[in-house]
Amino acid sequence: MNNQEVLIERFFECLISGDRPTARAIVAEAGKGGATAQTLITDLFWPTYEMIERLHRNDQLTKLSYHFATRLLRVLTDQTSQKLRLVGNGNGRTILALSGPSDADDLGAQMAVDLLEAAGFQITFAGGGVPTDEVMSYVNNNQPDVLLMFASAPSDLPEIRAVIDALDEIGAARKTQLVVGGGVFNRADGLAEEIGADLWASNPLDLVDSLIHDADRRAIPEQRTVGQKKKLRDAA
Repeated sequence: MNNQEVLIERFFECLISGDRPTARAIVAEAGKGGATAQTLITDLFWPTYEMIERLHRNDQLTKLSYHFATRLLRVLTDQTSQKLRLVGNGNGRTILALSGPSDADDLGAQMAVDLLEAAGFQITFAGGGVPTDEVMSYVNNNQPDVLLMFASAPSDLPEIRAVIDALDEIGAARKTQLVVGGGVFNRADGLAEEIGADLWASNPLDLVDSLIHDADRRAIPEQRTVGQKKKLRDAA
């Protein structure tokens, strides 16, 4: 086990036991060791979050431990995100971000949203539980460059698929890239493409990199990177 894995294990144990002082001390220790706010989120918070979600999904954590962990990690994420540095003056690209309905879904999405904002994107973050018709209305009226939907559970997929299908059916997302992320897409190869998403990423840092590197392609509004639209267009 390398040093980073040991650190993640220590952090995880503090989170599931609700040990707030020691958890804060571990984050401070990592910062003194050279970790930036970004690397704390991507290299410590995110892998620990994924471990917590995996164990919870497999019924290997008590509900109390799960609540201890997710709520403490939310506080530490909030505190750390305040230290993220904005890159330049922004890139002018807009993102509407949604998540699954649970607090954990919201937490995972927040890590991605905070990193994207620091990378120069203009973010509006609605979390979970937003009706499909309201999402469609917002996208149609505001035409964000990206609609980002984060999900960790299979139960979130019908809603995401419904949003994508509805936007495609009425043509409300002609200029909007449909992007998904979160644990459920990591566990099922090809799922993002199957439901018609344009782009997906396995973790927040990959998501930031993918959207930044994909920016040049967005000069053509109808160009898609992955998903059903691209396959159908290529087959035509």
